[in-house]
Amino acid sequence: MIEADFLTTTRASYDTMAAEYTRRLRDELSTRPWDRAVLAGFAEVVRTGGGGPVLDVGCGPGRITGHLRDLGLDVAGLDLSPGMVAQARQAHPDLRFIEGSMLDLDVPDGTLAGLVAWYSVIHVPDDRLPRVFAEFHRVLAPGGHVLLAFQEGDEAAHRTDAWGEPVSLVFHRRRPDRVADLLHEAGLVVQARMWRGPETLCGRPEPTPQAYLVARRPADDRA
Repeated sequence: MIEADFLTTTRASYDTMAAEYTRRLRDELSTRPWDRAVLAGFAEVVRTGGGGPVLDVGCGPGRITGHLRDLGLDVAGLDLSPGMVAQARQAHPDLRFIEGSMLDLDVPDGTLAGLVAWYSVIHVPDDRLPRVFAEFHRVLAPGGHVLLAFQEGDEAAHRTDAWGEPVSLVFHRRRPDRVADLLHEAGLVVQARMWRGPETLCGRPEPTPQAYLVARRPADDRA
C-alpha cells in the first residue's frame, strides 16, 4: 500500500502540473553551466565506452532527454506521469518516450549503455531505493554508467502546492555518501561525485545544495 500510494500521488501530482512545469523549466538548463558540464561528461563517457542505448528515467517533459540527444547519445525517455510523457512527445517528436516506473523497468537485462535519473529518485521512499538501484544494475550492460542528480540533505520535504495547483509530492533529500553506499550494495561502483551550492530555480532560491553521482556496472560483471 505504501508503494502504491507513493506511485499514485507522484503520478497524479506531475499530471496536474505538467503543462506549467514544462513552461517554466523549458529553458532552465541554459542557465546552469555545472549541470551541462555533468551531462556532457556523462555523454562523453558513454560514447567513448562504445555507445549504445541510454534511458532517461523520470524524464518529465524531455528537456534532459533532448539535451542528451544533442550530445550524441541514442536516448529515450521514461516517466511515471502520462501528462509529462505527452509534453515530452510534443516537445521532442523525434524521440521515444514511454510511461513506466523505475521500480519495474520494462527493459531487457544488460542492454543499456547508460541510464540517467535526473532529480527523479528524489520522490522514491528510502525503503524503495535498493529496489530501484537493483533495477538500474539489471538493465545496464557490463561497463554501463548511471548518472544521478538529487538534492542534498537529511530531511524530506512535502509540497502541497505547485504554482497554484494542488499536489502531494515528497522530496527525499539525501547525503551523497549514503546514496553511494546504496549504489555499491546494488553492484554499481561510484566513479565521480560533484556538489554545487544552491542557485535560483524558477525565480526562487533552491533550499538545498545539489549532488551528482556517476556509477558504473563493472565490465566483468556478467551475472
